[in-house]
Amino acid sequence: MMSFEYNGVEIEDTFAEGFAMWGTRIIITAKNRKWANIAAAEMTGFATSVIACDCEAAVEREIPPEETPDGRPGVAVMMFGFSKKRLSAPMLNRIGQCVLTCPTTAIFNGIPEEEADDMLDVGASLRFFGDGYQVKMRMGDGWQESQRYWRIPVMEGEFLAEAKFGAKKAVAGGNFLIMGVDEDSTLEASERSIEAIHTVPGVITPFPGGLCRSGSKVGSKYAFLKASTNTPFCPTIKTSFPESQVPEGANCVIEVVLNGLDEPSVMKAMAVGIRAATEVPGVKRITAVNFGGKLGKFNLGLKEALEDA
Repeated sequence: MMSFEYNGVEIEDTFAEGFAMWGTRIIITAKNRKWANIAAAEMTGFATSVIACDCEAAVEREIPPEETPDGRPGVAVMMFGFSKKRLSAPMLNRIGQCVLTCPTTAIFNGIPEEEADDMLDVGASLRFFGDGYQVKMRMGDGWQESQRYWRIPVMEGEFLAEAKFGAKKAVAGGNFLIMGVDEDSTLEASERSIEAIHTVPGVITPFPGGLCRSGSKVGSKYAFLKASTNTPFCPTIKTSFPESQVPEGANCVIEVVLNGLDEPSVMKAMAVGIRAATEVPGVKRITAVNFGGKLGKFNLGLKEALEDA
């Protein structure tokens, strides 16, 4: 495969294969930063990959009080699913179990209706927890421009939830692999990548800390598994696996996986992440995972991403 050099690091001229999904953005606020972060962490737990999870989700960024709808500390959470139904169901479950239950929290829509492809009426189901004592209200300027909310009584006081949340046709599965001489250099490069990626709005990295050490391939020698370890990129078996793609001198590989609300955002995030990784000594090569373009509709080229950025 052809490659090019960037900041002294070999970059394979290949592409990450992205998948079409539906995405949403939810703003969680609370009395203080502690409880906003707790609610966000609980809500985004066990949401790394739809291979085995009900959705893919992660924190996008913290939001200062001056930028939130109610003037309190906030956290923006993004969630992705393969359809509107497969997005709204985990939204309802996770908000109901992880945010409604968390002291002092409220939730607000993070994608304005004019930017959304559809509006998901999650509040219509969530309101029933009020057992008939829930109250519908409007806030904002003008009847048509005002936002609709549900005030749900809880033991601590009230849970305020916006009625509808914007959803967009989105992109999941953007990725690149960082190959380094050892664990220390590869992990440092990967961590710097995540820090850079989180400067791009509308993008999340759903794996733990944004990083995946157990990248997968489609299928397995075992019929009951639909995915298994990505053997071509496992350094410990590179001498025994004939099709190994781990280069000489590389002994550690970490994958960065990205989801975003649109293709340009994912491409920009990949570019800044790759650039940050190449600045760390010990990085030998960067490539990406794809399936020959047969499974996903987005071909996110590494070279194109770096050139566009």
